[in-house]
Amino acid sequence: MKPPEQHSLAALAERFGLELRGDGGQRIAGIGTLGAAGPEQLSFLANPQYRAQLADSRAGAVVLRAGDAAEHRGNSLIASDPYVAFARIAALFDHTPAPAPGIHPSAVVGAGARIADGASIGPLCAIAADAVIEDGAVLGPHCVIGERCIVGAQSRLVARVTLVRDVTLGKRVLAHPGAVIGADGFGLAFDRSAADHGGWIKVPQLGGVRIGDDCEIGANTTIDRGAIEDTVLEEDVRLDNQIQIAHNVTIGAHTAMAGCAAVAGSAKIGRYCLIGGGAGILGHLSIADRVTITARALVTHSIHGAGEYSSGVPIQESRQWRRNAARFKHLDELARRIQALEKKDTKS
Repeated sequence: MKPPEQHSLAALAERFGLELRGDGGQRIAGIGTLGAAGPEQLSFLANPQYRAQLADSRAGAVVLRAGDAAEHRGNSLIASDPYVAFARIAALFDHTPAPAPGIHPSAVVGAGARIADGASIGPLCAIAADAVIEDGAVLGPHCVIGERCIVGAQSRLVARVTLVRDVTLGKRVLAHPGAVIGADGFGLAFDRSAADHGGWIKVPQLGGVRIGDDCEIGANTTIDRGAIEDTVLEEDVRLDNQIQIAHNVTIGAHTAMAGCAAVAGSAKIGRYCLIGGGAGILGHLSIADRVTITARALVTHSIHGAGEYSSGVPIQESRQWRRNAARFKHLDELARRIQALEKKDTKS
């Protein structure tokens, strides 16, 4: 078995532009949490909530801010943003093997599909005749690449990823298992003239999906094709698991969304936004750049300025919540009574 790769603290400090405090010869062979890391592992402190663990940590070194270094007796790497520095160092210990180029014998490839020699096509993949798989792209088991789809260079579809049709992935896109990109959006028109009480007519979804370079799509996340124009994710957009992106949505570069968020049709989200888990954004709204939406918030109107926005009722003991919920329907009445009292007080 190959021994783990090791790096000296001095080498790590020089490579990542960090200040070293302590023994530069200390060897690091892996990473761990403050509470569990051993003498040859690197940990980090980014959240003050875990500062109390510094004193008892057995980590060979800790990445932390200068302001926290005085509380740590061991080796330290000083960073302005410890989490970012730790992420870059941790990548040195990610030894996921790269699959060999080639097409697995069980894959089904349509005649005319363009697959670069450096691409890797895994077991039981299905690729349409007019699809394009660029150099260094990796398709894991059971991926489906539909009509007029392009998988950009060095992109990786981990397993069971489906590109339905008219989907373009940029370079270095990472799509996790179960992601479905390019399915029909929820486009329906209700025909009241139909027999009985009317019925739904499906609106054809004729657009596609365009995903920029360096995006990440979480497991079982769905991104619908556009109704007329494309659904668009600009570069470096990061989507967590089980997110719904409806048709004709645009998401600006460097925006990240946590699990179970949902964005309705034709919404436009700016750049550098953070969308919390379970948040909902109604259709046809616009959100400015650098907006943070906290978890479980519901966005019902456009947001035109950067900042943090929240909605919803914090958790309460059940009996208290039921009492407050019963009062909700009287809020308007109470507001009117207060206004009337204020006017009376002003006149007196």
